[in-house]
Amino acid sequence: MKAQGFTKETINSLGMYERTFPQLCIGDIIAVSQWVEEGNKKRIQIFEGNLIGQHNKGASTTFTVRKIGANGISVEKIYPFYSPMIESIKVVVKGKVRRAKLYYLRDRIGKSARVKVKIEKKIRPVKSARHQVSQ
Repeated sequence: MKAQGFTKETINSLGMYERTFPQLCIGDIIAVSQWVEEGNKKRIQIFEGNLIGQHNKGASTTFTVRKIGANGISVEKIYPFYSPMIESIKVVVKGKVRRAKLYYLRDRIGKSARVKVKIEKKIRPVKSARHQVSQ
């Protein structure tokens, strides 16, 4: 976009606007709520799966979600981040991975296709350093 000489205002007018989604990390299990139009009715459909990739390219930013459907058939969807079809994104489980793209999960089945769960520690309040000594 910068190479074509667009200003920030021009890019925003092209469809890039502020989204209030949570911080997405690769390996997270996320639930994407999207609008689906069937005939003359609109409804929200939820697609839940692993976040296996992100492409940050300004207004054309996308992320890829993969889930295992019925009979072990895998389904991948590529969502544009700034699409008006996406109602909300919810992080269900934080994943612990060491890769930027999890495309190797495509070749795996069963338990080996799982991502480890990130366990977060609780923050405890700090106690004062003064100790009362009884005399």
